Parts: sequence; C-alpha cells; structure tokens
Amino acid sequence: MAISEDLRFLEREALEAVLAADSLDSLDAVRVAYLGKKGSLTAVLRGLASLPPEVRPEAGRVSNEVRVRIETSLEQRRRALASVEHETRIAAEAVDVTLPGRARPIGRQHVLHQIVEEITGIFLGLGYRVADGPEVELDYYNFTALNHPPDHPARALQDTFYVRDLSGDEAEVEGESDVLLRTHTSPGQVHVMETQKPPIYVIVPGKVYRRDIADPSHLPQFTQVEGLVVDEGITFGDLKGTLEHFVRGMFGPDRRVRLRPHFFPFTEPSAEVDISCGICGGTGCRSCGGEGWLEILGCGMVDPNVFGHVGIDPERYSGFAFGMGAERIAALKYGVPDLRLFVEGDTRFLHQF
Repeated sequence: MAISEDLRFLEREALEAVLAADSLDSLDAVRVAYLGKKGSLTAVLRGLASLPPEVRPEAGRVSNEVRVRIETSLEQRRRALASVEHETRIAAEAVDVTLPGRARPIGRQHVLHQIVEEITGIFLGLGYRVADGPEVELDYYNFTALNHPPDHPARALQDTFYVRDLSGDEAEVEGESDVLLRTHTSPGQVHVMETQKPPIYVIVPGKVYRRDIADPSHLPQFTQVEGLVVDEGITFGDLKGTLEHFVRGMFGPDRRVRLRPHFFPFTEPSAEVDISCGICGGTGCRSCGGEGWLEILGCGMVDPNVFGHVGIDPERYSGFAFGMGAERIAALKYGVPDLRLFVEGDTRFLHQF
C-alpha cells in the first residue's frame, strides 16, 4: 500500500504544479520534472520491477492511472495557456485604425534635372531635337574643331582635366594629352555636324568639367545645355529672336533681353546675353549689383572655320550656337545665391523645388 500512497501523493503534487504554471515555458518545466527521463514519476515507474510480485500488479495499475491523469492535465493546461498567449499577442499586434497614418516622403526629381527638362521642353517646342556626346573627349573635338588654336588659353591645364594620351602614358604637362574631360558641351555640335547634313536644329545637354574651385558662382562639375542651328539664310536676328523666346518661356513674359559683344573662338560675331533683374525689374538693386541686368548665357554665329572641319559649305549655310549653365539658370529662376547648394545634397534645400 505504501507505493500506491506515494503515487497518489505524487499525482496531487503534479496536478497542483500544472495548475500553478502560468506560461507554456513553466508548464513544460513541470512536464520535465515529473515525466522527463529524470522525472519523479519516471523514477517510480523504473522501480516497479524491484517490487515483490504480490504488490507489483496493483502498483502498476495505479502508476498508469497517475501517468494518464498527469498527461491529461498537462494537455488541458497547455491548450488553455496557448489560447491566452494567442489572444494576448493578437491584442498587442492589433492595428488601431483610428490613429493617423504615417506619411512617407515622396521622391522627386532633382531641381537641376527639372531645369534641364524645362529648357529642353522649350526648344523641343521650336522643333529642335536632343543630341548627346561623350563626357570623355578627344582634344580635337573639344578644342581644335571648335577653332581653338594650339596656344589658346582654354587649353591650359589649369582649366582642363586631361586624362591620358593616346599612347596610354599618364599625361603630365600641357600638350601631351589627347584625351580629356570635356570643358563644354560644344563638342556635341561637331559630332552632330559630322553625321548629319543641314538643316540642323539640336540642343546638347550634359555634364562638363573644369579646374575651378567651388565657390558661390563656380563649380568644377556642372550641367551645360548647348544649342546649334545650321540652315540656309540663318541670321543674327534669328538667334536673338530664339533666345528672347527662351528667356520669356523660362522666366516669364516681362523679362527683357539684351546682347553685349563678346568673344568666343567658335562663333563670330559673339555675344553674351543678359536678362533684366527679376527683383528690381531692371532699375538696379543689390541682387544685380545695381546694374539692373544679369548674365545668363553666351552665343554667336558659327564661325566659318568650324564649318570647314565638318565639311559644311559656309557659302551656302550659316548658323548660330549658344550655351548656358543649368545651375546658373536655376539660381536666377529661384533666387539661389550659391551654386554649391545644388550639389551638396541637403534635402532641406532640395525639397523646396
């Protein structure tokens, strides 16, 4: 009888421990303590073989009943605890649909990309097409074919990033390199005129590189938009009218335009284009240095020597070219005082556009 009493006592102890378990982990600990390989009930069951034959059947029957009751109690408690934990997890992960949503920032085009697209759109409306050219250029296209003689200051190393000479050796001094990073998008004009016969109406947007120190009005890498027209009967008046149309399309119908004589090696005559100050209307203010005008681009009639490099008859055809910096246009359009703001990546600035 002693063994049966020990088993009943063990049963009561185990059932109380099952009811006291408040989590699935603690319940599993109870199971191991009583039914595991080293558990209390398992130890009793292993000792049945050593009992006298006359008490062994009764002890076996009671031990089986105790084991079944403990297992049944464990399963019932496991289901109850699992249900509670499931409900608790659902409550913790529930979404409160009455809370305001979390607004995520929407991506947008960079302001310079917007400006280039706006410039492009104006000239596409005039029947121009968009051309492209390599950023790594030959000296011939960047200088020679654009009427830059060998001793022209623009060839100096302090202005141009020379890359390598054609023999593959590193270029160290001026004149030893035939490969460079283009200093303007004007080489695109030469590529177009080599492959296309007049009439030609194109713009060439792209990155250009110069040995400039970044400051409020200069960048070593910036975006330029070049324009070229070659056709019969093209005059300086056509150039002026085209640029006036562009200025009013970009800055509004009230902006005035003036052209000042200037020099560029690949155009003759050449001019710089100014627009009336958008702040003072041309009367003079701090923004325009009291002049009432702001310079925006350079232009001129294509020099006949340039036509000679691409096989176009200057007696039959004439043309004009112009070039502008997208950063300069954006700064004037939006009143930005420092060009470096466009490339520093400050999202507080960029999100204004």
